[in-house]
Amino acid sequence: MIMQDTLLQYIESGESEILEFKPSLSQKDKIMESISAFSNTKGGTILIGIQDNGMISGVDTGTRTLEDLANYVKRNTDPPIFPSIEQYQNQGKKVIAIAVSESDDKLVFFHDKAYKRVGRSNHRIAAHEIRSLAKQERKTLLWDEKVCDNATHDDIDWNYVNNTFIPLYERISQKKIVSSVLDFLTAMRTIRNGQILNAGILLFGINPLSFFPSAYIALARYKGIAVGGEKLDLKEFKGNLFEQIDACYSYLLQHTLLMSRLIPGNIQRTDIPEYGKFSLRELVTNAVCHRDYADQGGKIIIKIFNDRIEFSNIGGLMKGITPDNIEHNQYSRNPVITSVLSRVQYIEELGEGWDKIIEEHRTHPLKPAMPSINSTENSTMVTLYSTREQFLVENPLILSEREEKILEYIRVHRSISRTECMDLLAISKDTAIRDLNNLIENKLIKREGKGRSVRYVAN
Repeated sequence: MIMQDTLLQYIESGESEILEFKPSLSQKDKIMESISAFSNTKGGTILIGIQDNGMISGVDTGTRTLEDLANYVKRNTDPPIFPSIEQYQNQGKKVIAIAVSESDDKLVFFHDKAYKRVGRSNHRIAAHEIRSLAKQERKTLLWDEKVCDNATHDDIDWNYVNNTFIPLYERISQKKIVSSVLDFLTAMRTIRNGQILNAGILLFGINPLSFFPSAYIALARYKGIAVGGEKLDLKEFKGNLFEQIDACYSYLLQHTLLMSRLIPGNIQRTDIPEYGKFSLRELVTNAVCHRDYADQGGKIIIKIFNDRIEFSNIGGLMKGITPDNIEHNQYSRNPVITSVLSRVQYIEELGEGWDKIIEEHRTHPLKPAMPSINSTENSTMVTLYSTREQFLVENPLILSEREEKILEYIRVHRSISRTECMDLLAISKDTAIRDLNNLIENKLIKREGKGRSVRYVAN
């Protein structure tokens, strides 16, 4: 959008491929033709209240003029266009500026006609051009941008959209949604021309699996370090993509270790996760976001072993992306899904997720092995490596359950006496003395006072 202080410079530059003058709002049909043309070409701005020679004649506006104009544009464009509309004032004369972006959806029609911008004029697009562009558009649309066959508005979980997604979007974006829910999902590019897209079903569908039976996450947890070991658990995470991500991440947190390091001389524990929390969530989200949904021959598979977690996905790395350059190059197989997830901070908006995974590994106190990527033409597997063994090597101090309870008591009550220790643990005097002395030797507690007034406090 142009700035108030540059309005005159903008007008002086004259009409061009990206700038159109209109003297008044009475020329609505001509204005709409320009909106269609700019949408179908490189975008542009329409200044209303400007004569063809660049003289500012101004327009009369009321309290609802801009809102009524925006609604008129939306009602009379197919697919609906939502341009930015602002009002400026120069020497007491009002000028309306309509800024139109090039549309992702080609073509944009006005009254069943489509226009393109050629130089300083609008030209109606001929029928043979429309057919050619439509064929090209069908070829270039990625899978999540395509219309979902047989899907209707009844297949969308409107309760989830209204009561979960929109409040989350408003909280994160700090913007209040004032349009209709249908217009909002259209702006999110999950609905086009009233038709539900593949991305719309996966993100907001009541039952996405009824359309895409393999669009879910399967997880297996093994005892040991090989598939041949005992299978401890088998889970399937279904529902829309948000629900799959949340449920799977929650499971991973519950079934990986949060280890506590007791530092000699310090009663407070330092919690160390077996796997970086950001890495776990980002890899679950990446698997959901970047899988090849056009291939319904497989599903996302996550395998948890004692020494690693494997994230296996349908679809190889995208063209131009390799395990060596993935930290610097990004390309999305599913741009709509990626965009929506990034808007509510489920995924890094600028493609910085892998950078942050590497940084989390570099700064982890146990310095885990870096994640590995193995990719074929049809699949990708990312492996995270456990820090469990490294933790045990670096932290040989193992406390008994009784000693743990003594430390917990001191954390809460600041100190403990030998008698209180005996009562707390239901143990003899000799056992209490032995446990307390062991904690003193490990420099976790110290003795204060003399005789019967002796108490044990954190060191």
